[in-house]
Amino acid sequence: MRTWIKQVLNQDLTFQHIKIIYPTAPPRPYTPMRGRTTNVWFDRFKISNDCPEHLESINVMCKVLTDLIDDEVKNGIMKNRILVGGFSMGGCMAMHLAYRNHQDVAGVFALSSFLNKTSAVYQALEESEGALPELFQCHGTTDELVPHSWGEETNWTLQSLGVSTKFHSLPGVYHELSRAELERLKLWILEKLPEEMEKQNA
Repeated sequence: MRTWIKQVLNQDLTFQHIKIIYPTAPPRPYTPMRGRTTNVWFDRFKISNDCPEHLESINVMCKVLTDLIDDEVKNGIMKNRILVGGFSMGGCMAMHLAYRNHQDVAGVFALSSFLNKTSAVYQALEESEGALPELFQCHGTTDELVPHSWGEETNWTLQSLGVSTKFHSLPGVYHELSRAELERLKLWILEKLPEEMEKQNA
């Protein structure tokens, strides 16, 4: 992901006051590829928003990624200064991680991502009563792998469950990263994680 971002922006995505961590999905058998081993965050029964989630594999990764968050907190980073997000399955993983396990993070971003119609995320939010992290979402209108409508439906459903969202449709963009969305993402990250006042006044 880091290499891909650098290719799109012609430079690394960097911030003076923000540390970026790029976790890599582990190799595992992936059912939509006939069980072939590939680097994916979790398994799917099929690439569809109208089938059950493979919760067993999602939950295992939630625990792995929770360890990453816990490490940062132990190193002095406040939970409300942490953003989680990703592209495609990574964005889906981030929504599961934040809205089911870490509702006190600063925000979530999901690029070209979707949740299944009966997602455990929706069930968790139906039982939630506290403040929820904002969601930043981008989706290409010509995405053939994950249709734009799946992203829109995810956004509408999350809004109906109390999540504040920002949804950006990207005309003519396929299942890919674009410079325009990364520039928007950078602005959103700075909005959610501004430099802390004591550092600005130093």
